[in-house]
Amino acid sequence: MALTLWRVSVRTGFRRTIQSLNSIQRQEYYSSSSNEERPNCGTATVGTLVTERRGAVMVIGINRPEVRNAVNPDTAQRLTEELTAFDQDKSLNVAVLHGIGGNFCAGFDLKALAHGSDSLKLEQDVCKGPGPMGPSRMRLSKPLIAAVSGYAVAGGLELALLADLRVMEESSIMGVFCRRFGVPLIDGGTVRLPQLIGLSRALDLILTGRPVKAHEALTFGLANRVVPDGHALQVALELAEQAMQYETENGLPVVLAESIAGAAKFNSGVGRGGTFSSSKL
Repeated sequence: MALTLWRVSVRTGFRRTIQSLNSIQRQEYYSSSSNEERPNCGTATVGTLVTERRGAVMVIGINRPEVRNAVNPDTAQRLTEELTAFDQDKSLNVAVLHGIGGNFCAGFDLKALAHGSDSLKLEQDVCKGPGPMGPSRMRLSKPLIAAVSGYAVAGGLELALLADLRVMEESSIMGVFCRRFGVPLIDGGTVRLPQLIGLSRALDLILTGRPVKAHEALTFGLANRVVPDGHALQVALELAEQAMQYETENGLPVVLAESIAGAAKFNSGVGRGGTFSSSKL
C-alpha cells in the first residue's frame, strides 16, 4: 500500500510539474570553458559560487546564504559547469561541495519558481541535459564529497545524494521538505535515496517530508560522518586528502609487484596477439 501511494504521489507531482512548464529551453550539459581558462590554484568567485583549488582537490561553495543557498537557474548552470570542468580536468582527483553561510542547500529557489515556469528549465530526457538543480543527473567519474551544514533539504538533499560521501555537522538536518509544498523529487531523489538507505526508509522520508537529524542520518547510512558544528568542510577536505593518500599507498605496491611484470609480458607480445588480445575480449 505504501509503495503504491509513493508511486502515485511521485507520478502525480511530476505530471503537474511538466504541465506547468509553458516554455522549456534546452541547456548545454557540458561547460564551454577549457581547462586552460581555469586557474591552477587560488579562489575564484563566479556568480553565486565560490571555487578553490587545493592541490588535486576542487572545493565548490554555493554562495547564496540569504536564501539558505537555494539554487536558482544561474546557480544550477554554474554548478553544472564547475563539476563538468572538474570531471574533465586530469589534474583534479576529488571535489568537495559545501554551502557558505551555515547551510548546505535548501533546494530549488521556490521564489524564482513562483515568478513563472520559465525559471525551471527541465530537459525531460535525463540523458540529454541537466536537472533543475543543475548537475544532479551527472555521472561523475571521480569522487565527490558533500560537506553538510545546516539544512540539506528538498533539492539540496538530492545534491547531497549526488556525492559519494556525506559529512554532516551535528545540528544539520536533511529531509524531503518539498513534499510539504506539492513539489516532487525530480533530481534523482526517488532513485538514489532508496538505493542508499533502502526502500522502506526512503518511503518514510518521501511520504512524510519529515526532518532527519544527523545522528539518525548516520544510522540510516545517509551520512558517512557526523562532526561538530563548523567542522564539516575541514573534515571533508581531510577525507579527500586521505582518499588520495590511501589510493597511492595501496596502489603503488601493486604496481611494483604486478603491473610492471604485466606490462613486460604485454610488451613481449602476449597481450598483443595472445590470450589477452583486445580482439578476443
